[in-house]
Amino acid sequence: MTHSLLINSSVIYLLCLEGYLEKYLGPRRSPVFLPICLMYLIIFLVGVVGNVLTCTVIARNKVMWTPTNYYLFSLAVSDLLVLLLGMPLELYELWQNYPFLLGTGGCYFKTFLFETVCLASILNVTALSIERYIAVVHPLRAKYYVTRTHAKRVILTVWGVSVLCAVPNTSLHGIVFLHSCPTDPAGTINVEIPDSAVCTLVKPRWMYNLTIQMTTLLFFILPMLTISVLYMLIGLQLKREKMHQELEPKSGFGQDSCCNILVLVVVFGICWAPFHTDRLMWSFISDWTDTHLEIFQYVHITSGVFFYLSSAVNPILYNLMSTRFREMFKEVMCHRKPAVCQ
Repeated sequence: MTHSLLINSSVIYLLCLEGYLEKYLGPRRSPVFLPICLMYLIIFLVGVVGNVLTCTVIARNKVMWTPTNYYLFSLAVSDLLVLLLGMPLELYELWQNYPFLLGTGGCYFKTFLFETVCLASILNVTALSIERYIAVVHPLRAKYYVTRTHAKRVILTVWGVSVLCAVPNTSLHGIVFLHSCPTDPAGTINVEIPDSAVCTLVKPRWMYNLTIQMTTLLFFILPMLTISVLYMLIGLQLKREKMHQELEPKSGFGQDSCCNILVLVVVFGICWAPFHTDRLMWSFISDWTDTHLEIFQYVHITSGVFFYLSSAVNPILYNLMSTRFREMFKEVMCHRKPAVCQ
């Protein structure tokens, strides 16, 4: 009889505990796990193959060793880090929202990785746009600033700044536990529940809000405005001096190199806008309603898909817009798999 009571008591506690966790942490597995997983796997395969080919093409062929392509190489490395390290962590969390099993170190690594590649990507695109602006609008200065040595220095600076600026947001996160269910038969209400471990904000909310808002301003809004102004000036210069036909394929993008890079920038902005919208919503909204939560859920899903899509779409654009990249890609693929050329 006592044994039966203990079993019943344990079952009741487990049911209570599961309900308690779901109430405060949501379901363990995301309800959209399967469709998102399939979408992510397609993006992963396309992105990894495309970015590896991009890095290989640029690294193998000296004709591709131009300042512009150095920035594209750096961007491809950033995209590979997102796909190879970031996406598996994201899929794991969709499959099991909690407990977070990688500990405090894993939580720091995850936050630091996403923050670093986020900053490095926008800075790479901004540096690339500045390089194109100098080459077109100030051709006399180009011989000093549009060089491979200068590009390498800028890229090292970009990654250094990204690493340093990723530290503040990373330091705000850590592992948080819920405490035992109030109806715990043992009465241990203040005991941490191991299954409730989540990687989340552990410092005051205002610190996170300020960090996210400043990051979005400095590393998305201002760079995109700067890039827009630069390409407007480039367009005016091309129109004024009738330079469009004289542009040689110095960067591997043919005569329309600046216009093609502009397409990359526009696609980049579209893909990253939902990501920053998601973060701003979470930082600005303090009193959440059901409507807010429903909207945020859609924004969050969309931001994740577009975030990873941005890491896969660039090699596709290179193929569509650049005859040279297309030929180099084919050469690399044929070298590895001769049947592709037949």
